[in-house]
Amino acid sequence: MSKEESLPIGGYAEKAYLEYSMYVILDRALPFVGDGLKPVQRRIVYAMSELGLKSTAKFKKSARTVGDVIGKFHPHGDGAAYEAMVLMAQSFSTRYPLIEGQGNFGSLDDPKSFAAMRYTECRLSAYAQTLLTEISQGTVDWMPNFDGTLIEPKFLSSRLPNVLLNGASGIAVGMATDIPPHNLTDVVKATIELIDNPKMTIPELMDYIPSPDFPTSAEIISTTEEMLEMYSTGRGSVKLRAKYEIENGEIVINALPYQVSTSKILEQIASQIDSKKINMIEDLRDESDEENPSRIIVVPRSNRIDKDALMSHLFSTTDLEKNVRVNMNAIGLNGKPQVFDLKRILKEWLKFRTDTVRRRLQHRLDWVNDRLHILDGLLVAFLNLDEVIKIIRTHDEPKKELMKKFKLSEIQANAILDIRLRQLAKLEEESILAEKNELFSEAKDIEKTLGSASRLKTLIKKELKEDLDEFGDKRNSSMVEAKESKAFDEKELISNDPMTVVLSKRGWIRAAKGHDADPESLQYREGDGYLSSSKARNSQNAVILDNFGKAYSLPIHKLPSARGQGDPVSGSINAQSGATFSGVVAGNDEDLCILAADSGYGFIAKIVDLQTKNKSGKAALNTKGAIPLSPQKLASIENSFIVSISEEGKMLLIEAADLPILSKGKGNKIISIDKKQYAAKENKLLHLLALPKEASLKIYSGKQHYEIKSKDLNNFVGARGRKGNYLPKGFRRIDSAEALLTQDK
Repeated sequence: MSKEESLPIGGYAEKAYLEYSMYVILDRALPFVGDGLKPVQRRIVYAMSELGLKSTAKFKKSARTVGDVIGKFHPHGDGAAYEAMVLMAQSFSTRYPLIEGQGNFGSLDDPKSFAAMRYTECRLSAYAQTLLTEISQGTVDWMPNFDGTLIEPKFLSSRLPNVLLNGASGIAVGMATDIPPHNLTDVVKATIELIDNPKMTIPELMDYIPSPDFPTSAEIISTTEEMLEMYSTGRGSVKLRAKYEIENGEIVINALPYQVSTSKILEQIASQIDSKKINMIEDLRDESDEENPSRIIVVPRSNRIDKDALMSHLFSTTDLEKNVRVNMNAIGLNGKPQVFDLKRILKEWLKFRTDTVRRRLQHRLDWVNDRLHILDGLLVAFLNLDEVIKIIRTHDEPKKELMKKFKLSEIQANAILDIRLRQLAKLEEESILAEKNELFSEAKDIEKTLGSASRLKTLIKKELKEDLDEFGDKRNSSMVEAKESKAFDEKELISNDPMTVVLSKRGWIRAAKGHDADPESLQYREGDGYLSSSKARNSQNAVILDNFGKAYSLPIHKLPSARGQGDPVSGSINAQSGATFSGVVAGNDEDLCILAADSGYGFIAKIVDLQTKNKSGKAALNTKGAIPLSPQKLASIENSFIVSISEEGKMLLIEAADLPILSKGKGNKIISIDKKQYAAKENKLLHLLALPKEASLKIYSGKQHYEIKSKDLNNFVGARGRKGNYLPKGFRRIDSAEALLTQDK
């Protein structure tokens, strides 16, 4: 049994997982800092170059390329390989596309809507040649492909820092990479300056590279300090914001953040409109086409709406403003993954480029020296032409004889034997001498360059400038100073229309428009009826009090219309078992209401103190087993009486100022209810209401009503906690739960 076969299962699993994770990190997910490509991208580009699909060639079916990629170099699924190829061709996904596509390669609205590979055609872009032009000049290392039948390059000989220009994103095992794309002009100028001044700081480099440059033209609103932090650590984020303009009173969004689709934005805005989270938009249209890849029209409800404030809300609540994560993680020249800052990644690439140029020059120098060696042999032949011809005609092994006679190498002898008869003319000798002189001069120049660091730097800068002249372009992403986006407060988005909240005896709630609605005339379910109502505004919350003295809050704008029969309160809250509801009250936060139990105790509370976001409610009235009455709004403490009517027909008016203002509790005694009578259910506090001073009180008993004028109400005014005086005969059994108030004339 081998050592590996005898591993315990834990050790084997650990070893296997480690090997897998290293494979994913090094051979799938992370780019190489030299050419900025992941293995699948590198293999696609190389396979296309082998097929002759240069930028000047005719387009060829994508299926042919994918077949070569997965059959020769990348033994994975054709779908994954094709999708990687499509991304390299999408101008809205890749800053400098490596592939030119013909056919449907997806759109900004839906990047994955590309056609099947049997329908599309492709070829390499002109920019891709910067990765390939030097590949055959001894600049790259080669390795066997997956089955050992072919060789493939370990990396490509990038003439530009593609790792920054196109960036990369990928998820490995235990690490990820998110390198943003950058502008070629910015990066090349910074690189040239870094060659001249290796001690440049990151802030100095940022004079040339102020920020990433994305394929879409959304604005970068990150601050310079945030960019400095990102470039200094290699980690951070870039905040992108869509661009818009006002046309004929309509908002036109014409540039979206990187990797944000039009359909997603439309869905996000439409969702807010449908859920009534925003009521300022009249219409929403998508007018995107080939000429305008992003064109979303937002039509405000009126010209009075602040369009900038509306857009600020949309920036805050949709992907019109998006953070793009940055993690500049790449495989370095040492073969290990590492997070680079801006200066290190440029210096690492310059090291790669310097080595590449050295290898290219050395490869050329070796070829030139080999050619000079052959030319020296050919000149010997021309100087001794007759003797060479005689040796070739008379000897069985002319090569050995030539090597012996003229002290030639085997290579030189073979070159002489390969000469055609027509090349023996005098002019050919002159061309050999001219070629020798030219190559000798070239060899001297190459040797000088290889032996001089300054000459090598000059050559690298010259080639960078050539590529800058050919491929340089303007920035897409402009950096702007912008205010922080702010979503509308929920109350700002809700109309402030007058509403009447109505609660039924069985706990069904609804809201009628206006303050003139008659709650008792509404339709109720069979066996149900009117219990309580409160006048309020649509932007306010309704407070419902249950029989345990707990208060619950429900937004009025979310309540069902009074055109129906409402919804059960219990469906929107988490009330405890056996809970029933005593009443509803609503108003401004500072509005006051009276909370009381049928035991005769109560207090005044601010409506804001009764509100809660907790669906389980909050303790408000400590009932001690008593039953709460419906909360009553109190307009003024200084100019109001609190009217209490007991079951035995007694009424007491006390000054509102005699009750304390509390946030919760039992309160003080309002009217005296005999404990024995209360326990025997012979007496209790039946009705409670706030009555403005100088007002009359109308009470109902069955179908009869009786109005007590304000001057007669003085007979019922007394100190808090008294029993009160009897109401007139015939009105000591008050059936209705409410009294109507009328001002004296």
